[in-house]
Amino acid sequence: MQPMVARLLARIAACALIAASPIATRAADVPAAPAAPAAPAARTVPKADTESIRAWNREAFERYEAGETPRALALFRRAADAGDASARYNVAVIRLRGESRSPSLNAAVAMLRSSASAGFAPAQHMLGSLLETGRHVPVSQSEAAAWFGRAAEQGLVDAQVSLATQHYLGRGVPQDYALAARWYERAADGGDVAAQYLIASMYHSGLGVKRDLRAALDWYAAAARQGDDAAREQARLIADRLARERDS
Repeated sequence: MQPMVARLLARIAACALIAASPIATRAADVPAAPAAPAAPAARTVPKADTESIRAWNREAFERYEAGETPRALALFRRAADAGDASARYNVAVIRLRGESRSPSLNAAVAMLRSSASAGFAPAQHMLGSLLETGRHVPVSQSEAAAWFGRAAEQGLVDAQVSLATQHYLGRGVPQDYALAARWYERAADGGDVAAQYLIASMYHSGLGVKRDLRAALDWYAAAARQGDDAAREQARLIADRLARERDS
């Protein structure tokens, strides 16, 4: 493995958030809502209204946070059976994290795929991660890259980092340093400290982008402000070099 590749992957391992959130908590998924009235069994409510689905998701999240996983799972399954993509993701993740014995792993993966196919970005990224590593599903780097791409286009920062890395390594897609740099920079704009270090490294070396020490300094400094000591040292070295060049 080339030294630059090893360094970049080491930065991802050290800095990137690689574990999917156990529960989707977007405001759109669990807004404030009055408690839902008693409802029929989960599999008899495919036409549930939006407010009821939101109420089930809200209560499910509160129950999950309180440690009442069986009750949370039942509520998420009710919303999932009513067609809610975020609830399908949550049911799948609870099972895949080993927090419940039901549904089966195969059913959990199928539910995750259903959520991803419905356009839910966290599900798309998680499915891509499973396909990338071969956990619970056969390895498929090309399919992983495709799901990362769908989530990345929706602005999910973790997916942008994952997609950039696929392009950087030529894993499931043609190797393309320019595309890798583009996605790392988008993730860096979104505040990901690993991506900030990575795009700084690429500007520093001129890999995939025109060499630009000032841009490298800006991104190293951004990562340093988030506590990255290696980025702080790189920023110091570049700043010293630029100062010497200015004074020479």
